[in-house]
Amino acid sequence: LSSLSFSDCLLSLYMGLTSSGRAPTDAEFCGPRPLGLRLRISPSPPTGLLMVKYIKVTLGQNNLIVVTPSLCFSPQVGRSRSSGLCFSDGKCHIDYILVYRKSGPQSEKREIFERNIRAEGLQMEKEASTTDDVIFLKLHAPWEVLCRYAELMNIRMPFRRKIYYMHRRYKFMSRMEKRINRFRGWLPRKPMKFDNNTLPDLEENESFTAPFSRSRIHHFTIHNKDTFFNNATRSRIVHHILQRVKYEEGKDKMGLNRLLSNSSYEAAFPLHEGSYRSKNSIRTHGAENHRHLLYECWAWWGVWYKYQPLDLIRRYFGEKIGLYFAWLGWYTGMLFPAALVGLMVFLYGWFTLDHCQVSKEICQATDIIMCPICDEYCPYLRLSDSCIYAKVTHLFDNGATVFFAVFMAVWATVFLEFWKRRRAVLAYDWDLIDWEEEEEEIRPQFEAKYSKKERMNPISGKPEPYQAFTDKYSRLIVSASGIFFMILVVIAAVFGIVIYRVITVSTFAAFGWALIRNNSQVATTGTAVCINFCIIMLLNLYEKVALLLTNLEQPRTESEWENSFTLKMFLFQFVNLNSSTFYIAFFLGRFTGRPGAYIRLINRWKLEECHPSGCLIDLCMQMGIIMVLKQTWNNFMELGYPLIQNWWTRRRLRQEHGPNAKASFPQWERDYNLQPMNAYGLFDEYLEMILQFGFTTIFVAAFPLAPLLALLNNIIEIRLDAYKFVTQWRRPLPSQAKDIGIWYGILEGIGILSVITNAFVIAVTSDFIPRLVYAYKYGPCAGQGRAGERCMMGYVNASLSMFRVSDFENTSVYRDYRERPDSPGEPYSYTLQFWHVLAARLAFIIVFEHMVFTIKNLIAYLIPDLPKDLRDRMRREKYLIQEMMYEAELERLQKEKNEKKKNYRAHHNALP
Repeated sequence: LSSLSFSDCLLSLYMGLTSSGRAPTDAEFCGPRPLGLRLRISPSPPTGLLMVKYIKVTLGQNNLIVVTPSLCFSPQVGRSRSSGLCFSDGKCHIDYILVYRKSGPQSEKREIFERNIRAEGLQMEKEASTTDDVIFLKLHAPWEVLCRYAELMNIRMPFRRKIYYMHRRYKFMSRMEKRINRFRGWLPRKPMKFDNNTLPDLEENESFTAPFSRSRIHHFTIHNKDTFFNNATRSRIVHHILQRVKYEEGKDKMGLNRLLSNSSYEAAFPLHEGSYRSKNSIRTHGAENHRHLLYECWAWWGVWYKYQPLDLIRRYFGEKIGLYFAWLGWYTGMLFPAALVGLMVFLYGWFTLDHCQVSKEICQATDIIMCPICDEYCPYLRLSDSCIYAKVTHLFDNGATVFFAVFMAVWATVFLEFWKRRRAVLAYDWDLIDWEEEEEEIRPQFEAKYSKKERMNPISGKPEPYQAFTDKYSRLIVSASGIFFMILVVIAAVFGIVIYRVITVSTFAAFGWALIRNNSQVATTGTAVCINFCIIMLLNLYEKVALLLTNLEQPRTESEWENSFTLKMFLFQFVNLNSSTFYIAFFLGRFTGRPGAYIRLINRWKLEECHPSGCLIDLCMQMGIIMVLKQTWNNFMELGYPLIQNWWTRRRLRQEHGPNAKASFPQWERDYNLQPMNAYGLFDEYLEMILQFGFTTIFVAAFPLAPLLALLNNIIEIRLDAYKFVTQWRRPLPSQAKDIGIWYGILEGIGILSVITNAFVIAVTSDFIPRLVYAYKYGPCAGQGRAGERCMMGYVNASLSMFRVSDFENTSVYRDYRERPDSPGEPYSYTLQFWHVLAARLAFIIVFEHMVFTIKNLIAYLIPDLPKDLRDRMRREKYLIQEMMYEAELERLQKEKNEKKKNYRAHHNALP
């Protein structure tokens, strides 16, 4: 099979077994054969002619299922028309579909555009829809057009199978590996791996490749011209052509995107390879096509625990989408240790809850009266009323929190460094090592805008459009000003939430329902978080502003456009999602003043204070509610919305054309009824995960269960995205990429920010530093060099300050380090303990940041970006490629020399 084309091999088997000229029966195929070979062809064609997709070969006890490419080979025109993968002749494969309406505008532009498409060499065929006034324009790229543009686009194609080089091993390591493999033989097969017999043999992953060249076409491995360029490559070439075809006279009147934006065409997409469902089981009859195979081994919920078939994803959807799912799978796998450690920190707080001296003292402080949290309606509280909140705070703020913050900072570095290695392996396997951004074509909009000014490209040596320095940076300044303004709008929205919290805390304190009245502060925080979430969703309209600003900048290539748009949207979404969290973590209760001298908003409302048990409980609620609501909403919008849209479309078709209308549709009409992929590609998918990564790392010291929630969400997210791509969306245009782009730099920035924020959360928001200072300096164990639970006795009283209330018979207290009202010095001034705590907090921030950054940099230095075996394979491949190209050229020259000699002899013998 490796040396012959698949169709040639099947045809020779067919002719050898059916010499009688009739259709073979199952008994004939399954009968005894020489060497014990048994063949079965499924499904049997009704006409007796060859129409084979799968062959099950049984040799002895071993079964092998071979999945063939989609063949448009059929003697019946009607059959190819119903399948919807070929032209009406059953031979020309459909590489791209354009859709427009008969009654649509811009008919003249379409005619000119289609005339120019024919001039480029593309073949066209039009077909009307069976249900509407929609016209489908089917495009096919012949072999000559594919070769011409494959050379122009520097598409790498296979020319020789790889020879794997095994590096030298030491004897000790070889013996250890043999013993490990022997031990593995006793264990059951890993349930997370797929059976290799189920997946197709993707030969292009095991071949040396080089940029395609028509002058060296004899070097490439071409068994069959119809399958040499796979469906994804053919669609990419056709899309490249359509982006540069003119529809009017003028340099800027070109490109399919402009025709889509002005409604000349309704849709443009490559076709799926058939249905994702089959009446027959994939175990017995094999997969109908790659889409069906992807559904059964990737998008189906029953395989949620298995690894992703990344090579098959890359072949079907392209390298960019393949890299996204590879990154998402790697991130989800790395969340397992983080979730486990975070759960252990939570359980540690749970099991040590009864031994926590601080929560004991708060629960037993029935005689300590606290100042009211608002002016008019809030009553005086007993400290013991905060017993439940103190216990809940201990679950997240305990002795293991600092360790977990350090662990997560190191985890983020390890995650990114090992992703570099994983990405390098994928880039090598997918032949993207030598693919550079310079090879990416210039955007048609940039080319049209700056076609008058050209300069020589220093890499290719060809003239290209040039954007002047002043023009470029003036546009960047305007764009940056727009971003800054929109960020100010978000901050203004957060300020509105702060006002809401200040006003409603007294409203809930006078509420008629006792449950709300007794928990007025928690009710204020919960409702404020929900309102904040609604504002976050409403402010997503910034997307249009970001699009306008990005187009104003006129980026040169598509990747530059995506990076610019991504950075704007991330900055806005990050500020939008985390600004209220930063307020609660670092500003809530810090600038309220003291009883008798409160700082008031507009000289009326007292600023909100923290709960007597601390501010950490508010931060935990903020993170938990926002994280759960955000992920739930995103999952609904990602899958629920296209499901509802597709259900409504099917319902409309059933009402208009009967219950079986959709089953008779050709493939192009079925795909047209699916939902298109969003206009910004993978942006929404990446943004959701990057924001989740920020929640998992930035404030993880306040919410150790964040990695666990992220892990549970991502296990569902992978299958949701897979199901959406395979079943609910039209097939996206396959495109190349060698990494995840600007998202990696954003991840590194979040990792650095997480170290700083976690240091401040531990030092400022939590009570870790005040407890530590009390244990070593003021508690019963002061000067003894130890800090156990017994050393914390009396901490609560030491953290409270006294305030005299003239119309109350006793005195009330509040959380602060201030002198007593009857102090011989200045009343209500800061005590010495306050300055000790402040100095300890600053010292902790400095030590924590320097220690963690040192560990991060050391780990990044010790982990190389390329695995050693991959580096050796790359060097070996480079050496072999040079040898093979040299040998191929010598072979060609020798053949030419022999032909010249043969022609000379023939000519010499012909002379009289």
